[in-house]
Amino acid sequence: MKKILIVISFFLGLTILSCRKENTIDGPSIEDLYSSFKMLSTFKANKDSVDFSTGATVGFSATFNKIVSWKITITGTTSKAKKVFSGQSKSIDAATTIWNGTTTYFPLFAVENCIAKLTIDGVTDTFQVPVKIKNTRTINTSLVIADFESGFNPAWVKFVQTGANMDFNIKSDTSKVQGNSYLNMAGTVNWDWLIGLVDFPATAYSTSANTLNLNANPDAVYFNCLVYGVPNTNMSKVLFQFKEDENADGVFNANNEDEYDYNIDVTWTGWKLVSIKYSDITALVNGQPVTPKGNSIHNPNKIGKISMLHLADKALGAAACKIDFICFTSTPLEL
Repeated sequence: MKKILIVISFFLGLTILSCRKENTIDGPSIEDLYSSFKMLSTFKANKDSVDFSTGATVGFSATFNKIVSWKITITGTTSKAKKVFSGQSKSIDAATTIWNGTTTYFPLFAVENCIAKLTIDGVTDTFQVPVKIKNTRTINTSLVIADFESGFNPAWVKFVQTGANMDFNIKSDTSKVQGNSYLNMAGTVNWDWLIGLVDFPATAYSTSANTLNLNANPDAVYFNCLVYGVPNTNMSKVLFQFKEDENADGVFNANNEDEYDYNIDVTWTGWKLVSIKYSDITALVNGQPVTPKGNSIHNPNKIGKISMLHLADKALGAAACKIDFICFTSTPLEL
């Protein structure tokens, strides 16, 4: 009988332990779910002004009585640029919620006063602190092909179709994103996909070389640009053609030298950063990948010319987009 009782007790114990494990609750505590929100320490920045050009940063902190969903939105009072942080926690730590001057929503920040605003899901109150940008962050590039700040380089070659309302001009207005100028590309061409193009020859950047001064390693070269999608127009395509002068004779031969092509379908509204590693760019014909006609090796240091084409479906009417800050970097561009 004792043995039977021991066995029964053993299995009963296992059953109780099993039930306890199954009834364990994961997730917010009852206190977190039903207690009213309280700010335990005020929302603050660890400095009221920052010089991003020196690599300095600013951190934000706050603590709450329970786990909450929070968002910090930093807005430039002049530029209207925005940087956003978000999370779900009982605290915001200045050691991890760090702003280095980058942007979430373009344009880029300027030398200006900013307001950092903290909002909490389900809480009507907002909390804010001022931060002044003394200098903007330094953008590290390997080579800037075009930022349009000094107008149209006479070494560039521009071609614009004779369509309707053609506009292939550098502009400085409220649409600016980096610096004060950008290239506007717009028009209606009902007989061809090409609206216009710009050629950027390597000789525009060096009088002593026929190719761009870039790293020979295609995995260490990134191509970047800012593209603006204009609403209520035919979708634009921006096609970049990278023409490698493999024999360094100053002339690109399409029959036996590599051309790599990067097509951007502008399916968004507003400014967007586009960045791609050079080794990931393929050769294209009519939008389809093909084998390049040269040595089939990505050689960014042998690029002799970059052609930028603005394309759109000729049957769909007017198309428009804007472009700025065409550049190469050694890592993906962070703005």
